Amino acid sequence: MKNLFIFVITLTLVIAFHIVFPSTPLYAESKDTIQTGDTINLLTKKYGIGKNETEEFDPRYYHMKEKMNSPRNLIEKKDDSLTLTNKEKNLLARLVHAEAEGEPFEGKVAVATVVLNRVEHNQFPDTIKDVIYEENAFEPVQNGSINEPADKEAHKAVKEALEEQDQNDELLYFYNPETATSDWIFTREVKKTIGNHAFAI
Repeated sequence: MKNLFIFVITLTLVIAFHIVFPSTPLYAESKDTIQTGDTINLLTKKYGIGKNETEEFDPRYYHMKEKMNSPRNLIEKKDDSLTLTNKEKNLLARLVHAEAEGEPFEGKVAVATVVLNRVEHNQFPDTIKDVIYEENAFEPVQNGSINEPADKEAHKAVKEALEEQDQNDELLYFYNPETATSDWIFTREVKKTIGNHAFAI
């Protein structure tokens, strides 16, 4: 009877001890948690996960993958050059037609180049559509002539501007010195004059 009493007391003390100190081996659980500071590479090594599997759960990769699958990818740089959808090419050709009808072919290419350069420049919107429809940027948008169909030469000018992106003069503006009403535009450095248009940076 005495031994049973001692056993019960001892067992009670052991249980009480491990309730107060649960990290002791009797009740300790093997916890495999991700600690703050674990990187994707460390987790890959730690759990033996392949790179492709890791990328699938990496928020940075997921964001990039989402971006690459978005319509914006159609206008991402490719070998330092823009690539456009047919819809964007058509819109740009309509602007070229409206802005430079009757101008030399070289001038039409330069107009298209200005738009392409603005897409690439950090002071302008990031898409062809947003550049063209930026408030007060182009008169054909204001007067509605942007909606008129482009002719073959305007489409050809867009194609040539895309092919010669690496050879342009980083032109960002063009205007007709005879009709321009903005004093600010005359402060820009003119790089070339083609037909009735001055092209500036």
